[in-house]
Amino acid sequence: MSLHKSRNPKTRREALRKIGNGFGMMAFAGMLNNSLAQAGALNAPDGSVVGYKLDHPQKVKRVIFLFMNGGLSTIDSFDPKPALDKWDGKAPPGGEIKTERKTGELMKSPFAFKKYGQSGMDVSELWPHLGEVADDICWVRSVYTEIPNHEPSCLMMNTGANQAGRPSLGAWMTYGLGTENQNLPGYVVLCPDMPTTVGPPLWSNGFLPAINQGTFISDKIQTNPNAPPEEEAPAAAMPEKDKDGKEIKKEKKIVIEKAFDPKKLISYVNNPKFELTEQRRELDLLSKMEAIKTQRDGADAQVEGVLKSMEVAYRMQTEAPEVFDIRKESEATQKLYGEGSTARGCLTAVRLAEKGVRMTQVYYAKGDPWDAHGDIMAHKTNAKNSDQAFAAVIKDLKGRGLWKDSLVICGSEFGRTPVREVGGGGGNVKRGRDHNPFGFTMWLSGGAVKGGTIYGATDEFGFKAVEKPVHVHDIHATVLHLMGIDHTKLTYRYSGRDFRLTDVSGEVLHDIIA
Repeated sequence: MSLHKSRNPKTRREALRKIGNGFGMMAFAGMLNNSLAQAGALNAPDGSVVGYKLDHPQKVKRVIFLFMNGGLSTIDSFDPKPALDKWDGKAPPGGEIKTERKTGELMKSPFAFKKYGQSGMDVSELWPHLGEVADDICWVRSVYTEIPNHEPSCLMMNTGANQAGRPSLGAWMTYGLGTENQNLPGYVVLCPDMPTTVGPPLWSNGFLPAINQGTFISDKIQTNPNAPPEEEAPAAAMPEKDKDGKEIKKEKKIVIEKAFDPKKLISYVNNPKFELTEQRRELDLLSKMEAIKTQRDGADAQVEGVLKSMEVAYRMQTEAPEVFDIRKESEATQKLYGEGSTARGCLTAVRLAEKGVRMTQVYYAKGDPWDAHGDIMAHKTNAKNSDQAFAAVIKDLKGRGLWKDSLVICGSEFGRTPVREVGGGGGNVKRGRDHNPFGFTMWLSGGAVKGGTIYGATDEFGFKAVEKPVHVHDIHATVLHLMGIDHTKLTYRYSGRDFRLTDVSGEVLHDIIA
């Protein structure tokens, strides 16, 4: 005999499946997803819970990469060479140094060095604030790469390959580890304008899933040309003077420009036409339509990537405007970083790290601003814009309790030569330096590395790495190691071959790990 009424559910799970056409079970799944995340499971960049497995205990949970695109002269910054003082104006004793452009005699640094901290670290006058935290920094003075041009060197530093098309460091990191925050991208790139002539390939997902691509956000102030008078900057007041008529210098107050609007930093993060509930219905409908198509024709990786990106964008509306609103920081914190786009980018990077973003990269500016072919004195402006903010990242991470499991990396795509460039710009000044990929300095900082130490060395003039040479692959291998990943095991099958960030090389720098 057939029953006209279905039997009563025997379990709570069966009841959830039947209530409201199954929406009860969907709600339960969502609750379970959050519970798993809180219990220590990892989230994929699209928000789903996945079973990522670490190769060994994780020392670092997040990375901030400060990138001085254009080529910082490390012999004028972090690697003093007394021999240059002795040989200044003379031809190199080993013969002419061959570089991209015509070069002449050796040139000493025009900047004085000073010892800082208990470690007695030598740091140039360009970087006094970094000098204050020298004991928290490991200076790798023997980094090298192969090609002296900006584009391939930037690609190598960011993707582990000299040609475009490979996944970036941040993409590999989110592919291997997922994200800690479902409402924000796992990988964020900050710069006022598009950095260098390379652009997006520097933070590309390459052949990895599209969701692993870095999210580029311009931290440039969007000024309003039609702003009313109350939004305009107030006129400068007359300086106060003491009884002797001398100007009284007051500490400048850091003010975030009124034109700053965190909602404008991310294009279309706010939808004025539809409420969140309506957007949710749209996304659900798209997902159902795609599921039907997938069942009929098979999966489409690009469409899946777009849908996952839309999911992240939907969730970002609730948290992104808050985390990017650096006006909410105290005056003391804003003063710690100083003014300018680099300061805003660095402060934002720390705020993103605090919210669980796996990797944030801060570029200095568009183009190649550190490219000092004409006059190395141009470094004074760039360093002034960066020094305080870079040091503030270290100090602020400590203040927020994030220092122990954070990693800060800083560097350029290459260094600069110890010889004077005579074939470039600069007119009659002739104080420029050409590109030098053969030996330069990068620094790392965080609770997982040995602060106040030096690893490796260049020759007496700072041209080539001669002691413990460190390839970019070694830097990448070390970063992944600190994140709990064996760089040789993080692979992706593509075009008949297993690819990895470090290609077929890379050695972990165990000596710098605390």
